[in-house]
Amino acid sequence: MLYLLIKAGVSGVIIAIVSELARRLPAFGALVASLPLISVMGMLWLWRDRPDAANMAAHAEATFWYVLPSLPMFLLIPLLLRKGVGFYPSLLAGCGLTVALYLAMMALGPRLGLKL
Repeated sequence: MLYLLIKAGVSGVIIAIVSELARRLPAFGALVASLPLISVMGMLWLWRDRPDAANMAAHAEATFWYVLPSLPMFLLIPLLLRKGVGFYPSLLAGCGLTVALYLAMMALGPRLGLKL
């Protein structure tokens, strides 16, 4: 249980630092937020829990393919905001688009030979 609390605490602190950085320096905060910090932390925790190269390779590869459907969200949200749509509806639309694209990736990925 202590290990789970440590993982949650370290991960939460990093997210808090990134959000504070983004509040003060939006462009630099965006740069830091775009780094795959969560993915790297997840891989570190996963490797500590299960040091299996084949499992880690499968995880990293699947992460790559799942990042792609999330990218259009970062174009839709600013587009909607600039057109006067409120923040929460824009965020909801971006998340909805991402979910739809994730579902499409899950359906199409195996047909294209991707192991997701």
